[in-house]
Amino acid sequence: MKSHGHSRSEREAQKVRVRRIVGQLNAVERMLTENRDCSEILMQIVAARKALKSLAEILIHSHMEHCIEHADSPAEGRKHLQELLSVLKRYAD
Repeated sequence: MKSHGHSRSEREAQKVRVRRIVGQLNAVERMLTENRDCSEILMQIVAARKALKSLAEILIHSHMEHCIEHADSPAEGRKHLQELLSVLKRYAD
């Protein structure tokens, strides 16, 4: 697989976000096991959902900047744009 032009620090920051989301989802599982109040569980789910949305938006922006704008050729840029549009269609559903 071809390496993208994303910096190491950018990828590390994204991984930190993923670990935080995993922690939130683990908390939901614990709360269910502990039979916690539904509203508390829902609040944790809302927080995880917002965190996922934020990560997706960061990845979309990064993809536009690194993979489309700085593609090796116009054809490659168009290919990446089509891939993004396909993913966004599914993201919006």
